[in-house]
Amino acid sequence: MSTTPLSATVPLTKVGASWFTLFSVAWLVIWTAQLTPLQLLLPLQLDTPDSGTGWVSGVVSSGLVLGVGGLAGVVAGPIAGALSDRRNGSQRRRRPFALAGVWITSVCLLLTGWSEGPLAIGASWVGVSVGIAIASAAFTAMIADQLPPQQWGAASSSASSAQAVGIVVGVGTVVLLGLGVFEGYLVLAIAMAVLGTAASLLLPDPVNKALGGAATRQHNEPRFAFLQDRDFMWMLSGRLTVNIGNALGTALFLFFLMYGIGQHRAEAEDNLLLIIVVYTVFVVGASVVAGLVSDRLQRRRSLTILAALVQAVSGILITVSPTFTMTLVAAALMGVGYGAFMTVGLAFATDLLPSGQNNARDLGVVNVIAALGQLLGPIIGAGLVALVGGFWLVFAAAALLSLIGAALTALAREQRAT
Repeated sequence: MSTTPLSATVPLTKVGASWFTLFSVAWLVIWTAQLTPLQLLLPLQLDTPDSGTGWVSGVVSSGLVLGVGGLAGVVAGPIAGALSDRRNGSQRRRRPFALAGVWITSVCLLLTGWSEGPLAIGASWVGVSVGIAIASAAFTAMIADQLPPQQWGAASSSASSAQAVGIVVGVGTVVLLGLGVFEGYLVLAIAMAVLGTAASLLLPDPVNKALGGAATRQHNEPRFAFLQDRDFMWMLSGRLTVNIGNALGTALFLFFLMYGIGQHRAEAEDNLLLIIVVYTVFVVGASVVAGLVSDRLQRRRSLTILAALVQAVSGILITVSPTFTMTLVAAALMGVGYGAFMTVGLAFATDLLPSGQNNARDLGVVNVIAALGQLLGPIIGAGLVALVGGFWLVFAAAALLSLIGAALTALAREQRAT
């Protein structure tokens, strides 16, 4: 194993409000670019109400496109993180990868908007997923690179809150301005290019000559040391499972409103925005509170488990009563559970990093696991919809997976950051 302990590489000086502002902007544009297509643009592109096989084929196509993109991100994120970690101490490690991810995402968003048919759309969306995974790995690594443990929860809260706000900003812009599909992608691409580039350039990326050469730094460490860490792997398993549960409960909302409740497309788009606003308010509130409590108590695991259990309740409610009113209630509860889970869960993952020398790679894995859950969910959900011809099994599975994720997280032993 590496001879450099994590405590020897952890920063001791707190960062200020300007760092958190730029970090939040970076995550806001990342989540907006990823989740607006997932929630709205891709379902609209792939919807098949008039096909011979009916609307179910559109649900299946949407799930497959998102799932393939998720798998591409799973590969790209850890690779980009590992390459970033291996740059020697005289080089900027995170900024080049952040910029590369931002511009890959921007270009591929435009390609996705131009594309027609599941194959072309899917191929372009793979590019978007790869770009987002690369940028995410770079920005996430900055938490452990530049912040002391007492601020890890706050940084995680910024990233989680930005996820919820990003959905509202993206979907709200498209719906309220009446943008078409291509115009929606164009706005996302411009925002990603401008704001993502600005955040990448303005966030600090200090060189650390104490790290020495990359080969020397990692000579004694196994290539995939995190796979040998029991607690880290249990945490990853719980994170993946809870994120699949969340995706099952949220990714097919537009289809659920149109074909589960029977709303017309225009009404469904408006109500989707309302659901997302409710969800966002509670995600942001829960993220902020959970991040502060987590930093104060320095006990992450129990809060992470509790958050997953709250998310499970939301799935149970909508399974029992699949109405629009109950959907709003479930969205609020899911926002509380998921907002707290993602905030405290990321801080918990940072506590459990196997070493201080591969922060980008290991946190890239943590990031990609969450993204994989969000993008595998639609595949599983599409299969469940096709199986029963409706949505009740989707929400029941969301509740069950949230419970399983809580149990898996409980198997990871908590470690106080030093």
